[in-house]
Amino acid sequence: MSQQPRSAVVFGARNLGRAIIETLVAQSWSVVGIARSQQTLDTITASGAVAMSGDITDPASVTDALRSAADAHGGVDLVVNAASPYGGRGPFGGGPIAEADAEAFDAWATAPARAAFTFLSTAGAFVVNQGRPATLIQITGGSSRRAMPGRGLWAAGSFGVRAITQAAALELRPQGIHVALLIVDAGIQPIDPTTRQGVDPEALADPHQIADAVLFLAEQGARAATHELQVTPLKETWVP
Repeated sequence: MSQQPRSAVVFGARNLGRAIIETLVAQSWSVVGIARSQQTLDTITASGAVAMSGDITDPASVTDALRSAADAHGGVDLVVNAASPYGGRGPFGGGPIAEADAEAFDAWATAPARAAFTFLSTAGAFVVNQGRPATLIQITGGSSRRAMPGRGLWAAGSFGVRAITQAAALELRPQGIHVALLIVDAGIQPIDPTTRQGVDPEALADPHQIADAVLFLAEQGARAATHELQVTPLKETWVP
């Protein structure tokens, strides 16, 4: 009897999430990709995964996605949050503290921490209830390690993401659930053949190499689990 393919659910698929989906599909995983826009849903389907409309900030939406994947594949082995629910107002990162307002704080600090909470609390409860080992991977940026001028609000949110993920890892370890934080300490190269003006492409993280890191975390055994992994291109500044 052939072994059933491993099952994954990936939230956010516009760029990095799309690379993760493509990598998992290439490794014979059964993947459900979750996104909000029809354009992104179409790229998920083209990548060979099942596309579902959903929102990482909505617990009911997260549960529906996990339940659909589990019903189709007998359970869920991997859940990845590659969504980026922040920004959209004011300067990138939130701007200088003395010039920011409460709305900017909500957009850059509250939004990512709340999304990570929704992801980890909802997916954590789901995989515990299914009664089998699983891996949850929360992806964040270098602002989870340090604050920068003009990006203090984003750092506040990213610090929150890191703290919530660490707590979830500690709480779920005894139940055989592997929770990991993947820190991408660099800008990410667009998956389509475009460049970011004024930035050396070699200083940008390759989304497919980050996807390889996701696969590495997902395939770890219970006796060698990594709970935090940082990736930084060699041409980007690395801060210990």
